[in-house]
Amino acid sequence: MKLLVFAHTPPPHHGQSYMTQLMLTGFGGDHRTGRHRPVPRNTAGDVHGIECYHVNVRLSRTLEDIGEFHGTKLFLLLLYCLQAIWCRFRYGVTSFYYIPAPGKRSALYRDWLVMFLCRPFFKRIIFHWHAAGLAKWLETAVQIRTRAVTFSFLRQAALSIVLSNYNRPDAEKLFARHIRTVGNGIPDPCPDFEETVLPRRRARFAARQRLLAGESLAESDAQRAGGDPEIFRLLFLAHCTREKGLFDALEGVSLANARLATADSPLRVQLTVAGEFVVAKEQEEFHQRILQPDLQIALTRRGSTPAARRSCVNYIGFVSGQKKRQAFAESDCFCFPTYYYAESFGLVVIESMAFGMPVITSHWRSIPELLTKDYAGLIPPRSPQRIAEAILRMLAEEQSVALRDHFLQHFTIEQHLAKLAAAIREVEVSPTTPSGVPALATR
Repeated sequence: MKLLVFAHTPPPHHGQSYMTQLMLTGFGGDHRTGRHRPVPRNTAGDVHGIECYHVNVRLSRTLEDIGEFHGTKLFLLLLYCLQAIWCRFRYGVTSFYYIPAPGKRSALYRDWLVMFLCRPFFKRIIFHWHAAGLAKWLETAVQIRTRAVTFSFLRQAALSIVLSNYNRPDAEKLFARHIRTVGNGIPDPCPDFEETVLPRRRARFAARQRLLAGESLAESDAQRAGGDPEIFRLLFLAHCTREKGLFDALEGVSLANARLATADSPLRVQLTVAGEFVVAKEQEEFHQRILQPDLQIALTRRGSTPAARRSCVNYIGFVSGQKKRQAFAESDCFCFPTYYYAESFGLVVIESMAFGMPVITSHWRSIPELLTKDYAGLIPPRSPQRIAEAILRMLAEEQSVALRDHFLQHFTIEQHLAKLAAAIREVEVSPTTPSGVPALATR
């Protein structure tokens, strides 16, 4: 099956562009000839039976630019649409893969233009809903004319792929002919978990238990636990924005440390923040906030002289590759209290589970579906008090193996690609009406 992939790959790097890159690589790369390929050919992916022809629709160069309108973007989008139409006839591609917008006007207008120009040339339209919330936004935030135009251009796609049950209303609102739920999956970022990461996690947990019980630690025990078992290392890794929960995480750490100090506990919480700031004003606010006294701690072991006070927040910027792996491996708990309007799947949540790391995250959009039933780390959005309570609970819980097993059972890249390819190939053999639109099928 030939598939025109009209989507961008990193940079800029975020969940949607990363998953597009993984899909292209897993399906054998870009089959277009005579050009530089952001995702080169990889014949190992041919087993899935899908030939991808990629138009790299890179309209933004930075995170700050995503979703903003510029005249240059309009010109680029027209060129990309012409590329797609050229590929339709050059390579005989009849299926068009596209990632629709969340509830944002400029992104929705982009969708209108792409569908107006490209849809008439392709037999099948396949939507992959990486963002969430369009259906509710259309019903509550725009005029009826906007809903009508959106319905006219985006209705009755041959296939809508959603990441979770939460996403289904977006596809149902536009009367997709087929709807398939395919959760995301990633390459295992920690294949040596049992040999390297798990022993360290267990040593740190055992050391914390002894410290909480009022016992002292030998230097050898402290070294096995990473040298600082009295520090509970919390990690925030995402775009550094208010809606992703960054400032709620700061307040939660402040409250947790205040409670530990009141209880005369030897433990303290230290937050590592990884990611890029999108809004300059929020970056300035962040750096001012972490200098406040309630986010300064004196790290010490019981019975020793208190150390000089220092910030309990460490900002390390954008990380990838080995630095990102190190951040996950050396942290004790992941904190992601997001309420981002377009949040859908939360790849960082499954990454943390791959490292056997407890997760504190918000009961928001699809995120609860990623975790086990009645998971204790789910909290309401915008609730620093509940973040603090969850931090203190995670101090005394050990769940590394269970979380790692949950990742292996549900979120590997192999499972994701197999299910995604099956859903896409299924559409090619679906019955069609004389007009070329796939006949309505049960889900």
